[in-house]
Amino acid sequence: MGDKVMFTAVADRGGYYGPFTSDRTLVFNTAITNIGGNYDATSGIFTAPAQGYYFFTFSYHASKQHKTGLNLIKNHDLIVRAFNDKIGASTIIDNAGNAATLQLEAGDKVFVQLPAECHVYAADSVTTFSGFLIKGA
Repeated sequence: MGDKVMFTAVADRGGYYGPFTSDRTLVFNTAITNIGGNYDATSGIFTAPAQGYYFFTFSYHASKQHKTGLNLIKNHDLIVRAFNDKIGASTIIDNAGNAATLQLEAGDKVFVQLPAECHVYAADSVTTFSGFLIKGA
């Protein structure tokens, strides 16, 4: 494995994405940077190439027409999330994000999940997912 692993991808689906009746992996389909090639822009999943310490961050933009939110998932486990369930609040726009540092094993999967009943704006490069290797183990 090379010592450089980093990516930034945006969800560019042409407008609002969701809400749906079940949780879905949000595919950030446009990779701006993908050094190492470990982020898959067709599935939305980052696969750790080797054991090490990694940093991930995500952010979203949405309206208050529906609940908003995203979850960061490692394999099948919720790590952190960002959300707002106040529909029709005094402001009409919602922006949020979160970040985590994770110890990963080779083959671990990290992705962003759109929870059921939530939506985000997936256009104009405002909903993003990034990660990089801090230090190999």
